[in-house]
Amino acid sequence: MIDIKKLEILTESAKYDVTCSSSGSKRANRAGGLGNGAAEGICHSFTPDGRCISLLKILMSNECVYDCEYCPNRRSADVPRARITPDEICELVINFYKRNYIEGLFLSSAVFETPDRTMELLTETVIKLRKVYNFNGYIHLKGIPHSDGALVMRAARLVDRMSYNVELPSESSLKLLAPQKSKQSLLLPMKNLKEAIIYDKENGVRRNRVLPAGQTTQMIIGASPESDGQILRLTEALYRNMNLKRVYYSSYIPVVKSNKLPAVGAGLLREHRLYQADWLIRFYGFDVSEICNKQENLAPEYDPKCAWALKNMHLFPVEINRAPLEVLLRVPGIGAKSAYKIVEARRFSQLGFDNLAKMRIVLKRAKHFITCKGKFYGADNFAQVKTSLLLDGRKEIDEQLTMFSSPDTALSALTGNI
Repeated sequence: MIDIKKLEILTESAKYDVTCSSSGSKRANRAGGLGNGAAEGICHSFTPDGRCISLLKILMSNECVYDCEYCPNRRSADVPRARITPDEICELVINFYKRNYIEGLFLSSAVFETPDRTMELLTETVIKLRKVYNFNGYIHLKGIPHSDGALVMRAARLVDRMSYNVELPSESSLKLLAPQKSKQSLLLPMKNLKEAIIYDKENGVRRNRVLPAGQTTQMIIGASPESDGQILRLTEALYRNMNLKRVYYSSYIPVVKSNKLPAVGAGLLREHRLYQADWLIRFYGFDVSEICNKQENLAPEYDPKCAWALKNMHLFPVEINRAPLEVLLRVPGIGAKSAYKIVEARRFSQLGFDNLAKMRIVLKRAKHFITCKGKFYGADNFAQVKTSLLLDGRKEIDEQLTMFSSPDTALSALTGNI
């Protein structure tokens, strides 16, 4: 039975990794109730079909031979240390699963002894879960930089997803803040895994496929001086060259003291704007060069789509009943799903503003950029449009920080309307 103090240390140490789309919970069970969200290390992730699932999020060890400046588990940090064995992790996962606390596992580790030894024990853990305990639940495994490629590939055929965190947006920042890591040690295993995924797909491999849920990565934002433009260019290259499922952004929080790090955190708003820009790149057909210049940061006042539209007012308004799909996707307030709905619905009849309202289009934004049957209900001039979007942007920020208190904002978050 795992010691509760070890469990607290290793789950607390794992909370800074966001590549599993997780959020913590302290909701305990009550008399007569079912389930418990208060168990150590329980976090939540979301499946492609929108289901929320619970994962055990834990490190095998927080004893690290590396001394990355930004890491609370770095070698020189004065923190409690702990390590658990593959068997202890397996027993924990199975016991939590049987109690319906979790549906899967997010397993990572600091680098103890050597990278190969760490990866060897992580691989041993997933082998035992699959082969000995017959666990068929979701497993996300963090890859260890500089570890043997054969070990990585063996684990990749047993888990659902792996992630190698690029950590910082440039090699110069890596050298300064994480000198034991290198661009090559992070990108090479990502490339090898991508090629293995493609090989399995092209050859129709069904059993023990490499990473059926793909790869993800994470970048720390604000610990180093790179602009949002540089960060997004790296993001675009990772999606294009590594076929990543997601790039996650983690706003820098000064949890450790270092004269090489900023004294103030980057803030959640910058992280939020990067996620919005990332969404535009993946689902709306935007290039990074359209969103912001290489040395620029994203405008905090507006979401990136509104900022782009304000710079390109000469392209608007567009007629909702005639504009092609790629144009509709660029209208603020019309999300990807909504754009497809519009294209489908107008095949049968012309659409008016009342029809768009029923489709839950965000008309308080979209009205400044569209006409319906030739009618325009937006602001009369550029200054009014800018003011309206600015006020709407401030409201969005307030609601984002209060967990989508407005039904309209909650729907926007769920559907991806930007």
